[in-house]
Amino acid sequence: MTLTPSLILLSILYILNKTDFTAAAGTTSFIRAACRATTYPTVCVQSLSTYAFAIQKNPRQLITTALTVSVDRAQSTKTFVTKLTKLRGLKPREYAALKDCLEEVSDSAERLSESVRELKSLGRARGPEFILHMSNLQTWVSAALTDDSTCLDGFSGRALNGRIKTSIRARMTNVAQVVEAALEVMDLEDARGVGGGGGVGDGAGG
Repeated sequence: MTLTPSLILLSILYILNKTDFTAAAGTTSFIRAACRATTYPTVCVQSLSTYAFAIQKNPRQLITTALTVSVDRAQSTKTFVTKLTKLRGLKPREYAALKDCLEEVSDSAERLSESVRELKSLGRARGPEFILHMSNLQTWVSAALTDDSTCLDGFSGRALNGRIKTSIRARMTNVAQVVEAALEVMDLEDARGVGGGGGVGDGAGG
């Protein structure tokens, strides 16, 4: 899986701090608390725990990381689907479904990238401005999730059963779960007032 520059930076932060086990335990607990209320808590924790030192106990960094990981998964899946479209011996319906899926995954990756940019532009926004930005974020991430589901819908029916469908389903299910976890973490933190400095583990330090 190819890492994006953002994920490479997060990985560097992790390596620089990997000896601080006490901080790691506290930060992992913070991540687990945030992921507990999501639909796929295990996927949520697995996708974020690697970047625990970058997240610390900062709710906004938690959201930024969740979205960044989602972008990376979507981009990786886009590359994977692109390679599949170039395979020889594809059935006409498989090729058509793959092309449609590639378009959906590309849209998903772009929406998620836009969400990361929007979050980074928040700065110290508070009140109505913060609510507007968060609303935009939630809209884009929800749309990205819909794109992922639309890709899977294109492979419904027995006529498309086979290794291509199996590969796509595995990839898209994973990316959809990661994106959904990001959306749910974002919704949770928004409800708890991340714009005002609150959120999961508020008061625990960071």
